[in-house]
Amino acid sequence: MSNELTILALYGLFVCLLVFLKVTGAMGQLGIGYLMSARDEKRELKGITARLDRALANSTTAMMLFAPAILVLGQLGAFSSSTLVAAQIFLIARVLYVPAYALGLTGLRTAIWLAGFAATIVLYLIALMAA
Repeated sequence: MSNELTILALYGLFVCLLVFLKVTGAMGQLGIGYLMSARDEKRELKGITARLDRALANSTTAMMLFAPAILVLGQLGAFSSSTLVAAQIFLIARVLYVPAYALGLTGLRTAIWLAGFAATIVLYLIALMAA
């Protein structure tokens, strides 16, 4: 498996960890009974658990953008040192993004998000040039 596909798999596991952290926090705030229900009654998460929930939503969006770029590059056989660096930047940025969001580091969080997003765009541009 290529390094880029390994990074994609690692990011998938990271998102799974975020799901686990969010659910664990939600159980403490809302109770397991509510989480197992149909949740017809709307309850809101608070504090760091709410921020983790929003970071998880952002992370799944990032996954939806990152994964196709990596898969297209793989299909084209277009992995290179540039795609590896872009994928590494993406992964590092996304891993740093979550604690920055959870801790409320707004300016830093935005800069980190931008780095990961820019790396994703670079991957798409490389794929388009290789096609």
